[in-house]
Amino acid sequence: MQGSKLYVGNLGYSISKQELEDLFAEHGQVKEVRIMEGKGFGFVEMSNPSEAEKAKEALDGSDFKGFTLKVDEARPPRKKEGGRPPRRGGPRRDFRRY
Repeated sequence: MQGSKLYVGNLGYSISKQELEDLFAEHGQVKEVRIMEGKGFGFVEMSNPSEAEKAKEALDGSDFKGFTLKVDEARPPRKKEGGRPPRRGGPRRDFRRY
């Protein structure tokens, strides 16, 4: 594992940051916990990649408060594209004469 940030999926909506931190703290030092409210997933950042790997192996597929957790290495965030999609073939101009 390259990074120390983990994706945690299939969370119950009532699970708190503290509960998730306590669960992962059993496998190493937790730096940060973020739960995406109303989405059923979150992110846990461990202090180093080896602790993240250890937590992933221990918790992926485990039962937590009635939910089977999905734990995997977090992917880097996608870049947001703003505005219109890029044009292809150059600018469009109307050269008709009136």
